Amino acid sequence: MPAPKSPLDDLRREIDHIDDAIHDLLMRRAAVVERIGAVKAQLDDQNGAVAAAPPIFLRPAREAVILRRLMARHAGSFPAAAVVRMWREMITALTRIQGPFAVAVYAPEERRGFWDVARDHFGSFVSMTAVNTPAAAIRAVSEGTATVGVVPYPAEDDADPWWRFLLSSDARTPRVVARLPFGGRGNARGEDRDALAIALVPHEPTGDDRTLLAIELGHDLSRGRLKDHLEHSGLAPTGFCTWHAKDPSGPSLHLVEIADFVDHADPRLSAFAERLAEIPVRVNIVGGYAVPLHLSHDARKV
Repeated sequence: MPAPKSPLDDLRREIDHIDDAIHDLLMRRAAVVERIGAVKAQLDDQNGAVAAAPPIFLRPAREAVILRRLMARHAGSFPAAAVVRMWREMITALTRIQGPFAVAVYAPEERRGFWDVARDHFGSFVSMTAVNTPAAAIRAVSEGTATVGVVPYPAEDDADPWWRFLLSSDARTPRVVARLPFGGRGNARGEDRDALAIALVPHEPTGDDRTLLAIELGHDLSRGRLKDHLEHSGLAPTGFCTWHAKDPSGPSLHLVEIADFVDHADPRLSAFAERLAEIPVRVNIVGGYAVPLHLSHDARKV
């Protein structure tokens, strides 16, 4: 006689059915992504678009909105951080279906933590290359050998800040598009400094964003007064980094993080320029990012 079935057998069969359902949905999602790619190609043909370079399918803002929505509905004992990691793997894998995807990571021998943070965000199977300087990551993106560059989050004591190389209107100049880690720090090695992702895609609004402005001033102005002018223009700064050129008569550059989404048509930029009417000023938007998730310590609830 066959052995009687135990309650565990029924539960394991249920898990098998659930695994099959999850796998079916993954394959269905991949098929939808392929259809999206076909529709995009058809629209480009209809509009007579001529690509000067291979298209980039990266949408950091859309990715952030997806993960925030999932975290808002998440419940139960399954760790929220694990959900984010699973979706990050899936998002990059499906992006790679649409076209080439590679990452250049600032990860010199003594700072391998940035490699781990990039791997956690972009997945275990994406093509990643370590570079020894942030400028090399910027160059890789600009030249098209990498889709994304990962560079350190700016710090006041950076002697040669990489962000000043983004002060260009050239179409091949990358922009900041994300802050890493987005869903909590995993088991990354080394320092716990955050990173920024740069790419040749626009910074798009998500409803909870930060924008990075590079402000070039022709005359000296204290950081306090600069902060006042920004706040009175409706631009609330949350952080500053300043770089002075070696030439004492040269302009000073301030990288200012603004607690909002700002684009070139934002009237607050015009209001800010008007307040500095007697001081030569140039404002560059070097990108921005969706504010990362704040996962609780037990990694189950946001």
